[in-house]
Amino acid sequence: HLQVPLFVRGKDAQKEQFMELAKTLDISAQGAFIACPRALTINEFVTLTIPSPSITSSALVPAGMPPIQARVKRQQHVGDVYLIGVEFLKPLG
Repeated sequence: HLQVPLFVRGKDAQKEQFMELAKTLDISAQGAFIACPRALTINEFVTLTIPSPSITSSALVPAGMPPIQARVKRQQHVGDVYLIGVEFLKPLG
């Protein structure tokens, strides 16, 4: 379980372009579970950008890391956020 702030960019459920500040609830080399204020569409592609890695996340997200391409795999609305599972198109190395 690692919380990292990130920007999510893509098309929302209404097919409108967006960029939102979100945070990871869990992250691995293959994907992430994020909390986002906007509903997304299952199987839609999104771009994740980590603004500045923290010390604890430096092993997974090195400084100067390019944006991460991901596909939305699942989503659940909880309170005022959407909990979204994404799968990275290329595993983090």
